[in-house]
Amino acid sequence: MNVPPTSTRTRRVAAATALVLAGGLTLASCASAPSDTTGSTAGSTAAANGFLPCIVSDQGGFNDQSFNQLGLQGITDAAKTLGVKHIDVQSASESDYAPNIASLIDQGCTTVVTMGYLLASATKEAAAANPDVHFIMVDDTSISAPNVKGVAWDTGQAGFLVGYASASYSKAGKVGTYGGAKIPPVTLYMDGFARGVEYYNAQKGADVQVIGWNPDTQEGQFTGNFSDINAAKVVSQGILDQGADIIVPVGGPIYQGAAQAIREATRPIALVGVDTDMYVSDPQYDDIWFTSIARDMPKSISEVIQASAGGTFDNTTYVGTLDNGGVLMSPFHDFASKVDPALQGELDTIKAGIIAGSITIETPSAP
Repeated sequence: MNVPPTSTRTRRVAAATALVLAGGLTLASCASAPSDTTGSTAGSTAAANGFLPCIVSDQGGFNDQSFNQLGLQGITDAAKTLGVKHIDVQSASESDYAPNIASLIDQGCTTVVTMGYLLASATKEAAAANPDVHFIMVDDTSISAPNVKGVAWDTGQAGFLVGYASASYSKAGKVGTYGGAKIPPVTLYMDGFARGVEYYNAQKGADVQVIGWNPDTQEGQFTGNFSDINAAKVVSQGILDQGADIIVPVGGPIYQGAAQAIREATRPIALVGVDTDMYVSDPQYDDIWFTSIARDMPKSISEVIQASAGGTFDNTTYVGTLDNGGVLMSPFHDFASKVDPALQGELDTIKAGIIAGSITIETPSAP
């Protein structure tokens, strides 16, 4: 299940730089003119047909080194493959979503990627008003329309593995998680993580506690948005003060607040990333990244965009799972020598059980 860790820091930083460059094509706010990138148009059917893919971020922005940046990478990869331009526009707040989508349609965008559950209402309205435009709704599957394709990932599956591993590693017997907003794409991570801890307790006769989230009551701690790093630091500190020695912030750049709290702590604490392998994405924290609950967002988004360009777009929902490789648990990297030697075999068995259906993950947020 886990791939071998990156062999050198040079390769790790190079990979991270590639992600940062992909995320650098951003706007300060919706009031700024969108940017575009041009690839080779030689022999491009898509270019000849006027295909123009576009993307709008949520309020986390394209430089979040996580969710939005991965979406931008997906559209950048697709545009390069197709030999076409793309346009990206960044949202500073929720009030930007509808006007940003409208601005992209006004510029002739033929496929619009909308990043995140919070853009669902604006996407649904725009899709109804523009039936000839294809919309790719990331992290939401609620819209039923011929020109809207939902793209989601069952991150609870990978979160379950990480929860089990975290419970195994924790010396304090306490682990924590919190989210940016109480929405299904966020709580799905948290449910999977908490259920994985429960499974470890059941298998080992242990009593590892989860601070910050109760999967049974669906109540827990949130910063209220995906951009307030100071709020994330405060929430993180509260969880750490209760004794947790592993923490999972779910919500793009809010992990930076957790990392700051960890840096100021006087005891060892590990950090878990989400969306991508954060050890690669943000190597400044490579000494505290335990693992990540990752998904293949760039590949998935790029493939759906290319299908739209090729005339094979449909509104069937894409769901990434452990079985199709859409979600995964990242390597332990610097923690590989610190975990129980038997842990990897146990995780492989659990992964097989999840894929086979013999291990189920209770959550109301599964796509």
